[in-house]
Order: sequence, then C-alpha cells, then structure tokens
Amino acid sequence: MKHRHLYTLLATVLLSTTVTARAEPRIILPKHRLDASELAIIVNDADPLSRQIAHYYQQQRDIPESNLIHINFAPERSALTAEEFAALKHQVDAATPASIQAYALTWAAPYRVECMSITSAFALGFDKRYCSAKTCALTQATAYFGSDSAAPYTDFKMRPTMSIAATDFLEAKALIDRGIASDGSRPKGTAYLVSTTDTARNVRAQVYPQIKKVFSRFLNTEVVRLNALLNRNDVLFYFTVLLRVDGLDSLKFLPGAVADHLTSSGGKLTDSKQMSALRWLEAGATGSYGSVVEPCAYPSKFPNPGVMMQHYVQGETLIEAYWKSVQMPGEGIFIGEPLAAPFDFQDIEQKPGEILVHTWSIKPGVYQLQSSPTMIGPFKSELTYQIGFPLDALRIPDRGAAVYRLAPLQPPVPVR
Repeated sequence: MKHRHLYTLLATVLLSTTVTARAEPRIILPKHRLDASELAIIVNDADPLSRQIAHYYQQQRDIPESNLIHINFAPERSALTAEEFAALKHQVDAATPASIQAYALTWAAPYRVECMSITSAFALGFDKRYCSAKTCALTQATAYFGSDSAAPYTDFKMRPTMSIAATDFLEAKALIDRGIASDGSRPKGTAYLVSTTDTARNVRAQVYPQIKKVFSRFLNTEVVRLNALLNRNDVLFYFTVLLRVDGLDSLKFLPGAVADHLTSSGGKLTDSKQMSALRWLEAGATGSYGSVVEPCAYPSKFPNPGVMMQHYVQGETLIEAYWKSVQMPGEGIFIGEPLAAPFDFQDIEQKPGEILVHTWSIKPGVYQLQSSPTMIGPFKSELTYQIGFPLDALRIPDRGAAVYRLAPLQPPVPVR
C-alpha cells in the first residue's frame, strides 16, 4: 500500500510537470529576402536545354508549377530585337502571377536585347534610357540600388532577373546544386578584393580599403595586388579586373561564391572575345556578372563589392544582393542560381530568463520587441533596440510569452 501511494504521488508530479511545461517561444523577425514562391521561371519551349534547366530547377527548389512561364522563340543567337522582345515580354507579363517579385531565365543565349542585357530587359522592360546614349555615357539608375526592400515589384515595380546560364545540362545542374548546398551554410571563406595591373579598369580598387575595414571584423577579407589568385581553397568572393583571368582551375569556390571581372564584354556569354562570365560558373562560382555592350569603366555600371557583400551576408538571396549592388544595371547580365542564400541562418539559444537569436539577417535600424500569448495577438511593447551591422545575437528577455515579434520603428539604415 505504501509503495502504491508513492507511485501515485510520483505519477501526479510527472503529470503536473508535463501539463505545465512551456512550449518553446515563437520568434518572428522582419522579412528580409525573397522566397521560392515569389520567383517565376521563364522557359523557352523551343530550346531543349532551357526546358531541362527549368524542370530541374523547379523540382529542386520546390517552386510552384504555376510559377513556370512558357514562351517560344528561336534559341542559339546572341540577341533579340526590341520588337521580338516586346511580344515575349507581353506574354510574360500576362502570365505572371501577382505574387511574383523576381524572374529566373533558363538559357545562356540570347543574352542581349539590342543595347540592354536580357536580364535587365525582363526586369525593367526594354527602355533605351538604360543604354548609353553615346560611347562611354552614363545610363538610367534604379531605385533598387542599395535598398533593403524584400519585395522589389511591390516597392519599385521591377522584377530582378537572373539567368541560370549554362551551355550544357551538367553545368546547369552543378550550378543549381551548389546554390542549394549553400543555403544557410554560413561559409568560412575569404573575400578577395583583387587590384591588378590593368589601371584603366581598376576603378573598384578605390573602395577596397573601406570594404576591408567594415567586413574584416566578421568575414576574412583580403585586398591583394596581383593579376590572378592561385591555389586558394576558400574563395567566397572574388572581385577583379582583367580581359581574361588565369588560374581559375587552381581555385576552390565555396557553395554560394560570387565572382566577376570588370571588363567590356564579359556578359557576351557565348561569343565574347574576352573571358565570358560563364567561365566563373564553370570554375565553381554560384553567381557572376558581365556587360553585354561596351559600358566603359564606370563603377556604377558594375557590382559594388561592398554593397553586394553587405546584402548577401545579411541573409538575402544572390539575385537580390547582386542586383542591389549595381546602380546602373541596364547593360549588364546577372547569371547564377538566384535563390542561393548562404548567410540566411537563424539559431535559437534559450538561457535562464533570456533567449538569444543568432542571425545576421536583421538590418541596421530601430526596432520594437513585442510579445503576445498567441500568434494573432494582441501584442504589447516590451522594449526598443538600436541594431547595428553586423548583429551577432538578438538578446530577448524571456518574460514567459508564447510569441515574440521584432517590428521596425523606422526604415533600416544603410551601412557606411
């Protein structure tokens, strides 16, 4: 009888503990990136390789079938005329679901619509303001440059576009697989800011010291003065200038790596007399950029490495970070795996009386922490944060709420 009483008491204690145990609190952070449901894939039904790439990408990224947009035009040529493109763009616009914020193309050629790159033409519409009016002229800028928008079509009426560019399916498959492998991996690689002997094109080197100052606090960043990196196994970013870049086969690019060379025709993907940006992808990079017509060495027509790195390490996708880094993108083509997001991570650590959220995806700015007993509210204010760049961990005083939400009090501020 004594033992039976003891067992009953123990069962009561265990049941009480089970009933009163608190579920892990839900943490809601501001939206900071595009997701797969907001990306549409444009496939050229006349191009067998385009169909293959589109099918594989849609399956691997779990993109809704309704986000596949089919068009039909003769492939294997460098450019479309403005008239041809206008008809295709009309079809695409009509077939695009309202929720779509960005496009993925599935071919390497054509890469140009007259004076615009094909990615910029789909993103912005064909408009000669985005082309040089004369040799070595500046072009129309976009308001998307450097912004913290996670909804470019909603905010700017433009849909950033990137081509999953390859000349055979195995290269395309490897590119897509690298992008997916990069997601949330928080790679421990190096950003190489390369200053070469090509003084006419070496215009980005002037910002390298400031980039190193900002990023070396949390990301290995090297400013190097040479014409080619050799035998490096940790390449995460590689920004350089040269007509051709040697030594690519000696490098190991980490999944999600970004690499480009500032030159006149790197965006002529299939017939350039200089090195095509495709060579970067074939060497193992996940994203690259190149100009499709002569842009001249204006830094504003090429990726700003600091802007690109800032948005990428804050958890944004490749397509967002790359597009936001080019002030005047009309003459340049963006290629790679659009949804790669190596720094999109969120680790929750619970401590007595405190919750630590380890993430870099909260943009600099002023935020209010709110709490609620349920997902639908009501929410009450707990405290205010001033968040800088980069955020190491968000410290939330745990006051027993079921839900904590971080809400911006003012627009995020750019990193200087």
